[in-house]
Amino acid sequence: METEVLARRAAQRQLDAYNAHDVEAFVACYSEDVELFDLKSGERTGQGRGQLRADYKSLFARSPNIHARVTTRTIVGNMVFDHEIVTGLGHNTPVLYAMAIYEVGEDGLIQRAWFVTA
Repeated sequence: METEVLARRAAQRQLDAYNAHDVEAFVACYSEDVELFDLKSGERTGQGRGQLRADYKSLFARSPNIHARVTTRTIVGNMVFDHEIVTGLGHNTPVLYAMAIYEVGEDGLIQRAWFVTA
């Protein structure tokens, strides 16, 4: 399958699972040893499906109305760049603007992801 098509499908599957608050479907979009990074600092913020599962289960419980909408998606090879608007986080953060970058492996799973918010 073409690299860009594989990358697009992986990014869309994880977005759909995120918006459905389906933790298991969300985690299944990522490799077993996925690495997550803060784009500004370069620091690794998470590693592995176990941590991803725990973090997002907690997020969905705290923010039952959370929803992400991609405003722009750019794909370059196996890299996906999503500009997102996230709503439903609560009263203190009504809207969050974010950039998510996903590196998708040949198996169609997200290997690494970088996030930055404003």
